Amino acid sequence: MSTIDIRHPHSLSDEGARTAIAEVAQKLEERFEVTARWEGQTLYFVRSGVDGAIELLPGAVRVKAELGFLLSAMKGMVESEIQRVLAEKLG
Repeated sequence: MSTIDIRHPHSLSDEGARTAIAEVAQKLEERFEVTARWEGQTLYFVRSGVDGAIELLPGAVRVKAELGFLLSAMKGMVESEIQRVLAEKLG
């Protein structure tokens, strides 16, 4: 298993950041068939081979994910895509 741990700063309001992360979750659900759910300020997502969370922090978000064996081989590509989407949604 491989772990992804990304912290991305932003200047959005708490509500703006939550809206942006909700849009990211919708794309994850559509594109990768993950199941996502909010618990407080954390969005948890899961599917076969991936288990993770996006935590809303003051002025930042933190993405943590555990990749299964097959996705571990593509860790660099997965991290790059996460960083690209965060930059697009959060600035």
